[in-house]
Amino acid sequence: MSAGHLAVKDLCWRPGKNQPFLLHPVSFEISAGRVLGVVGPNGAGKSTLLRMIYHYQKPTSGQILVDRQDLWGMASKVAARKVAAVLQEQPGAFGLSVRDIVALGRTPHRSGLSSEGAKDAQIIEAAIARMQLEALVARDFDTLSGGERQRVMVARALAQQPQVLVMDEPTNHLDIRHQLEILSLIRSLGLTIVVSLHDLNMAADVCDAILLLKDGRCQGFGSADDVLSEQLVSDTFSVTAQRQVLSVSQNQHLTFHLPT
Repeated sequence: MSAGHLAVKDLCWRPGKNQPFLLHPVSFEISAGRVLGVVGPNGAGKSTLLRMIYHYQKPTSGQILVDRQDLWGMASKVAARKVAAVLQEQPGAFGLSVRDIVALGRTPHRSGLSSEGAKDAQIIEAAIARMQLEALVARDFDTLSGGERQRVMVARALAQQPQVLVMDEPTNHLDIRHQLEILSLIRSLGLTIVVSLHDLNMAADVCDAILLLKDGRCQGFGSADDVLSEQLVSDTFSVTAQRQVLSVSQNQHLTFHLPT
């Protein structure tokens, strides 16, 4: 499993020919193994962008390239070997065990109705071990806690052996401990990761680059220091943002107030 270079070129989307654009042309590049945080207010176009990157929603125009290969110029099964996704909500598992769920990650690598082979089993077990799920392999997925489910879905994505991993609000509905576990995981995977986050301080802490969206338009792309400026954040979220330096760590955090 190796990380891939991700390039998005003039990507836009609208639901129909005579409908307004929900995502206006956006372009950016992320080097292999780097983490991109996608942030913005509700309705900014974050999920729309992510759906196109994980090959669920076809762009109206523009390109998504993984190592210079056009993602939407390939079959869905081939694209699934390039990009995996971990989404906010997991569907019901209908009695499937944790191992069953993780094993689904091997589907794009199989031919027809072929069964799991020795190589598949080795990759599945490695993904389970990576996410420390050995004690849960026989458990029904539907009986797990939110944090446990999220770890299983990441293990499934790892079993898929993608070059790019898309994570849509991976800390949503999780308590602080599980949020910290997911953030630590993001840093350690070594994949190219595109992650949407509501918490700007969290995004600044974990991401190598930030893409800031508002009303389907790019407001900024670059380092957190450059993009998450007081003025740009205030304008984008319609709040008054202030940057504070914590004296012990010298880390910078944004605080927010409603404008008066």
